Parts: sequence; structure tokens; C-alpha cells
Amino acid sequence: MTLSVSEAIAQRFSCRAFLPDPIPEQVVRDLLARALKSPSGGNLQPWRIIAVAGKEKDALTPLAQKVLFGNPQGEDDEFPIYPKKLEDPFRARRFKVGEDLYGALGIPREDKPARFAQLAENFRFFGAPVGLFFITRREFGHGQWAHMGMLMQTIALLAEEQGLATCMQEAWGAVRETLHGHFGLDEAEVIYCGMALGHADKDAAINSWRSERAGLDEVAEFRGF
Repeated sequence: MTLSVSEAIAQRFSCRAFLPDPIPEQVVRDLLARALKSPSGGNLQPWRIIAVAGKEKDALTPLAQKVLFGNPQGEDDEFPIYPKKLEDPFRARRFKVGEDLYGALGIPREDKPARFAQLAENFRFFGAPVGLFFITRREFGHGQWAHMGMLMQTIALLAEEQGLATCMQEAWGAVRETLHGHFGLDEAEVIYCGMALGHADKDAAINSWRSERAGLDEVAEFRGF
């Protein structure tokens, strides 16, 4: 059964536990090819994608572990995942989503090892069989980075249509420099983030949890109606 766009948006979530079932390369190719219709200002199409599976995907976990064991904050980078100082309501939202996530797993705040273990699952793609990395160029600005987000959202919705799940993973930005060298990228290129792709483990407790969203009246104004 084909999903409507509204249904795909409503059921999409950040999957954090995947089944190991492999995804054929042709399925990934078809998905990405359709997503390339995503909007792009000036038709720059300011993106490149690296898809990894099997040994290529598995090789990335020890690379990330080596960096993060030495520095849990990750590599210094010109593109931080979050601003250094978040004001409310953004700070409160970030704090709550973290507490709710660990609460869904039954991990209390004082259990730091368990929290770090869950965080480390990012660098296993939460068990997904496919990882995607999104690459743009250093000279591009916020407009082109926004277009990259449009591409990623399109991929996520197309994945829903195919019965697949995704998790957009900015966490990979913590090892951006290491990934740059591993993939042999051009000096002008920069990795934005990763995405896990596969079949959701519907029995995993973490996949039954959903983050809250602000109400419409908190974020929108209507003028002249």
C-alpha cells in the first residue's frame, strides 16, 4: 500500500534500533535517484552522497571509537552540531528530549556508563545495514546547507514509503575530520552528517518513544487572513 505524503510525515521518526536485514544496493540506488528531485536554489544541487554497507560500514565504528575514547567531545570543528550557548526554549527542548530518550530505555541520569553506551550506538548506525553520508563544499553557505536538509528529508520520506526507517545523525560531525581523511575527500569538501537506513526493530523499546513537538501557535503567526 502506497503511503500519502501526510502519512509518511506522520509516521516518520528517528529510528534508533534496526534489524540487521541487508538492503540491496539497487534499492538504495533507486531511493537516492528519486530523492535527487529535491529542491535546490539555483539548481546548484550542492550535495554528494556516500553510501556504505558491509565491511565498508563496519570499518567506520573503530575509527570513531578511537577518536572519542581520546576526546569524548569529538574533534574540534568549524561546524559545531549545536551553538555553544543555547537559550530557552531551545535549551529546554534539547534537555527534555535527552531525558525522555533515556527514560524510554530505563536509564537513570546517574548511570553515565549506560548513557555513553547508548550514545555510542550512533557510531554503529544503531545496527542499520546501510549508512549514508552527506557531503557539501566549504565555500557554500547556509542556503546550500538548507538544501542538503531538503534532500535528507526527501530521502527519509521515500524510505517510509518503502517500509524502511531512517535516523538522521549529526553525531558523525564529531569525527568529521577523521571521516574526511578516510573517504579521501577533496580539501574543499565537508561532511555534513550521516543517516542510518534499514528496517526498524519494532520490538525495541526505544522505537516506541516519540519526541514532543511545539504547538503550532508557539512557532507560527498568521497575518492578513
